[in-house]
Amino acid sequence: MRVVVAPDSFKGTWPAERAAAAIARGWRSVRRDDAVVEIPQADGGEGTLAGVRHARPEAELRGAGAVTGPAGTPVPGAWLDLGDGTALCELAIVAGMHLMPGLDALRATSRGLGEVMAHALDAGATRVIVALGGSASTDGGLPVLEALGDRRPPPGGATVLCDVRAPLLGPGGAAAVFAPQKGASPLEAVALEERLAAVAARLGADPSVPGAGAAGGVGYALLAWGATLVEGAPAMARLTGLEDAAHDADLVITGEGRFDAQSSMGKVTGHALESFPRVAVVAGEVAVDPGVWSASLAALAGSRDAAINAPDRWLEAAGRAAAQAWEDHGPSAFVRPG
Repeated sequence: MRVVVAPDSFKGTWPAERAAAAIARGWRSVRRDDAVVEIPQADGGEGTLAGVRHARPEAELRGAGAVTGPAGTPVPGAWLDLGDGTALCELAIVAGMHLMPGLDALRATSRGLGEVMAHALDAGATRVIVALGGSASTDGGLPVLEALGDRRPPPGGATVLCDVRAPLLGPGGAAAVFAPQKGASPLEAVALEERLAAVAARLGADPSVPGAGAAGGVGYALLAWGATLVEGAPAMARLTGLEDAAHDADLVITGEGRFDAQSSMGKVTGHALESFPRVAVVAGEVAVDPGVWSASLAALAGSRDAAINAPDRWLEAAGRAAAQAWEDHGPSAFVRPG
């Protein structure tokens, strides 16, 4: 039997690579003769660059020197050279919320991403892939464009991996939905909506394009720059080889920190459930039924806090439980009805 273990990160607890390793250990402890392959995933947000490096060890990490962090102080910049002229840049590495000393939705900047992209283009990249997600800012991406200056998309084009389908403006947009998660008060969210509307008036691209609201509007700015916006999870599956590996596998085990109604909206687990014939879901918490066998780490551990305090232990336990479910029930437990 061939099993592919391909979770997203368990945000705030465990990176995707370590989650995949723990789940795989648990499975192997029950079914030692199975071929188990670990292909950690991301949806275009935090962990995208690490996941591609894991899947493509020939790729070279290139330093970009000190760039502007989200709080305005310098942070190390880096991008991944895929070896074919493609540069992979990840926003979360240089402008993520985890880099803020305290959340500040009004002042946080996305400029560092533009500085890293500029470094990659100046180094000769002929294609750029930009992973958005996990941003601290809601600045509409203007600082990214300012850092890029007069550089245009390279000959091979620019592709933006979006972790959300949100438009730029409106009740489902960057300010209304995501700014509060970045520390914005209700009044600040209104001010940020006005800021984004001004960006839209200035740049002139269509603010209703899905993904335009990604990373506080950086998706919109890069759309106006000439990039193409795509859903991150399917693109990541292609970049890491998951798409090919899954079709040769008997089972794909995926996962994330919380499986809920949002999981079907461009997330790693939702993509796996839509795309692969037999899937197991492992999540920190399972808020809605995924329609296939699933394991909640909080349930296995007895509480959410217990699961967070020992994620490795409970991820391994989930892997064991998945293997035992296959032993007891066979593949039917891992197929969505209909």
